[in-house]
Amino acid sequence: MIHSIACMLVAVSTIEVRSDAPPPSSEVTATLQVVDDESMPLPCRVHLRGPDGKPVQPAGLPFWKDHFCFGGSVELRLSPGCYAYEIERGPEYESITGEWEIAAGEHAELTVTLRQLADLAQLGWYSADLHVHRPVSDMPLLLAAENLDVAPVITWWNATNPWTVANRPRSTTHQTPDGRFYDVMAGEDERGGGALLYFGMAQPLAIAGAARERPSSLEFLEQAKQLSPEIWVDIEKPFWRDVPLWLASGKVDSMGIAHNHLWRIGGLDNEAWGRPRDAQSWPGPQGNGRWTQEIYYRALNCGLRIPPSAGSASGVLPNPVGYNRAYVHVDGPLTYPSWWEGLRAGRVFVTNGPLLLATADEQLPGHVFRAKRGPLRLSIRGRVVCREPIAGLEVIKDGRVVEALAGSDQRNFAFETEIDCDRSGWLLIRAIAGDTSTFRFASTGPFYVEIGDNTRRIDRRSASFFQSWAEERRAELSSLLDARTREEVLPIHDRAIKFWADLLRRAE
Repeated sequence: MIHSIACMLVAVSTIEVRSDAPPPSSEVTATLQVVDDESMPLPCRVHLRGPDGKPVQPAGLPFWKDHFCFGGSVELRLSPGCYAYEIERGPEYESITGEWEIAAGEHAELTVTLRQLADLAQLGWYSADLHVHRPVSDMPLLLAAENLDVAPVITWWNATNPWTVANRPRSTTHQTPDGRFYDVMAGEDERGGGALLYFGMAQPLAIAGAARERPSSLEFLEQAKQLSPEIWVDIEKPFWRDVPLWLASGKVDSMGIAHNHLWRIGGLDNEAWGRPRDAQSWPGPQGNGRWTQEIYYRALNCGLRIPPSAGSASGVLPNPVGYNRAYVHVDGPLTYPSWWEGLRAGRVFVTNGPLLLATADEQLPGHVFRAKRGPLRLSIRGRVVCREPIAGLEVIKDGRVVEALAGSDQRNFAFETEIDCDRSGWLLIRAIAGDTSTFRFASTGPFYVEIGDNTRRIDRRSASFFQSWAEERRAELSSLLDARTREEVLPIHDRAIKFWADLLRRAE
């Protein structure tokens, strides 16, 4: 079912365009409309570039970097010339590109029909972007324009905390007229060890005065969990320095594998101040994305069961809201709590392009298959819908590709195969799009397998990987910190090293 759109989002308005435009006398009124198959106005995102190649930035509408969002019909004041446009509405809709010629002295009109490729809400799948830095007042329109169902907004972030002067609302979660949800109390602790995202908070954590390494990020994590077990904590990217520390704590709830280094066009080909990848093993524009998933797979190989998540960092990095998103399956009507319950259960796939629906023996991701002895044969079935060709479709078991299903030039196709599991572990399905200039992919959450008594098999190489990483991080801090800070912080890292050493002793 396509979401109905509130009238306030589709009202026509006259917009003045900022900029280096010619004198007002040369401008004309131009009406842009985007409609659905039934000719109803459709909120969407528009990348509109003028004759000078610069993005058109209408005043009064949400704008970021190279695009603006509007409710389906808008009047612009534009100078004559040829304008190039791209119009999108999240991955469930096609992408339309074209040129719009604005003639001098004439009213210009352009109506574009945007076709829907898939309706995942009708199947119980609802999308969220867990890393949004856009203004709270823009969220109803941004959610509608991106066909996004859920978006916590990062309002407090290190030293930034508007709630020190603004009254905290009684309810932090808001529902839009068309049934979408956003929360205004999400936060981020981003310092020397990396970034943790916090959701479900009633108030910000007191991190404004924190130094780069003191107090430890784990102290704030433990404080949050003491406030309420319902608070959700996300590892924003797997290659942050303190990932072994956070995983060892057992207090993180998800890990972002479709993250803000992956952009709609290109991306950040580095790991910032996180753990750098080996560029020979993971080269080129796709290297960062593949290194991200390698770390995630190693965590799963240690017997940790943590669902994947996704975030775009729109408002800081160039992505639109919802470019990286997580789809969660919800039984019954969507509510804000029910979305998080679905993620906790692992009923999720993440994507920045392909839509990937897959089951194992008709069960959704997150399901645990149990057998007294192996092998256990699982029937994998699914469908991929994408605006571009798929270069590869893979079954990944215990961190390795065990079956590479053929890619397809088709934009909508079904697949099926069978996988044998002779020991406890996990598996997931991954689709990779054909654009080699970035890492555009989709991944299901893991399916888990328990065979015999050893239900959580621990891989020795993966446990050793995290133990070495934890020891490197401690050594780094020991050389950087003053004596007082070392006394406070290093024992926390010693506990993490012990966790990984104990895990390694139990490993196969």
